[in-house]
Amino acid sequence: MKRVKIVAVAVIGCIIFAGFVSHSFNIQGKTPFNKHSVSSTPYILTGDNGQLLTLQNSFVQIAKSVKPSVVQITTEKTVTYRYWDPFQEFERFFNTPFDDFFSTPRRREQGPRTYERKQQGLGSGFIVDEAGYILTNNHVIQGVDKIIVKLLDDNRTYEAKIVGTDPKTDLALIKIETRRSLPAVHLGDSDKIEPGEWVMAIGNPMGLTATVTVGIVSAKGRSGFGITQYEDFIQTDAAINPGNSGGPLININGEVIGVNTFIVSPAVAEGLGFAIPINIAKQVFSQLKEKGKVVRGYLGVYMQPMDEELATSFGLKEMKGALVSSVIPGSPAEKAGIQEGDIILKFDGKDVKDMQDLQMKVANTPVDKKVQVVVWRDKKEVSLSLVTGEMPSDEEMAKIEEKERWRGITASSITSEMKERLGLVNTEGVAVVSVEPGSPAEEAGIVQGVIIKEIDGKKIKNISEYRNVVKNIPPDKNVRVLINRGKQNIFVILKGEK
Repeated sequence: MKRVKIVAVAVIGCIIFAGFVSHSFNIQGKTPFNKHSVSSTPYILTGDNGQLLTLQNSFVQIAKSVKPSVVQITTEKTVTYRYWDPFQEFERFFNTPFDDFFSTPRRREQGPRTYERKQQGLGSGFIVDEAGYILTNNHVIQGVDKIIVKLLDDNRTYEAKIVGTDPKTDLALIKIETRRSLPAVHLGDSDKIEPGEWVMAIGNPMGLTATVTVGIVSAKGRSGFGITQYEDFIQTDAAINPGNSGGPLININGEVIGVNTFIVSPAVAEGLGFAIPINIAKQVFSQLKEKGKVVRGYLGVYMQPMDEELATSFGLKEMKGALVSSVIPGSPAEKAGIQEGDIILKFDGKDVKDMQDLQMKVANTPVDKKVQVVVWRDKKEVSLSLVTGEMPSDEEMAKIEEKERWRGITASSITSEMKERLGLVNTEGVAVVSVEPGSPAEEAGIVQGVIIKEIDGKKIKNISEYRNVVKNIPPDKNVRVLINRGKQNIFVILKGEK
């Protein structure tokens, strides 16, 4: 009986306490200690026009304002497949001589058969001009036969035309024709972003239209993936999936600060997405819209990555700059006096961090601009004046590289730093900078770092003599070459074309 009374008293006490708490939450519509209500959040941000928005509402407003500018891109291309018919031989085996005698002989196909099939692709893009210009990734529309664009607020589909592409940054500009002005995005400043900032990705992953995901800027200035020639990616943990490519990465102010491009496979790691900074995309967009192509500054050097050992061998106290391994004849670099073995420390008044940093700086410099270049040579700084050229096309670059390469060898002068690092007695000859796989040079055992002393019986003292000798050797002639490998001189035969 006493136990029942104790339980009853406890229940009544709980009811009284709950009533007290409920009453305290509702007096004059106020919460305890006059704090925020259950429906509010303590995170307050200042939005557009000075309005106070909660963090949640700011995300909602950003999504509402940007989604109409994000488009779904569907591509089509015809792919030819080859296959071997396993029943072809059986058909021939079961045919009798009478089949050929009493009927029209059939043509029996030999080898693999082919058939064509239309292949579809999905991607995203965003409107950057109300006239219908849409920015996306080059890999979304590369090599396709048809590009179909679907707007968020329109049941129709529009066939797009390609205005221009830039494979070096994986960006492309396409255009659709409509009878109305289209809602364009606001472009931000990707140079001002910092790791830890909120970002939102909008796109069409797996064909799911206008999907919104949220994360932060994980890092910026990422490179070294080999995805594009010019890499300066923003890293984010906002979920990006197949179909998101080409969609916008947006900051808390509703401005586009990046173009979502690729992810690291979830099988390897989670939350590793990468976007092209919008400041790069702005330059590409304006040039593609105006010219249909991108014109970039050009230096005319081959470079190699620096490491601590190399930096020490050149007398640098820290690892910085871009090491010039070879200079292209007739290039702006050669005209300015840049030499093999120079380390470029400054370009146009700005410090050069590494090889990728220099590539970006040169590419973003207008053609025919006079700039100052500071190089590290013979353990001291040397200032040079240079006028930038125009970056050759891929076809032109291929011809330049082919002209410079001889039987798989790319060579350069021997600098005093190379002499010290390789332990050479003098600087006569040329150094092998790179060897093409499968070339006659590789077959002869020539590797990077080897010194060429003699070709076809002719002494080689410098890069000028090397070029004069090799250009007069017939392509089909086998040539004897004297090389220095380590501390030993050996002869090898470089085979000619058959």
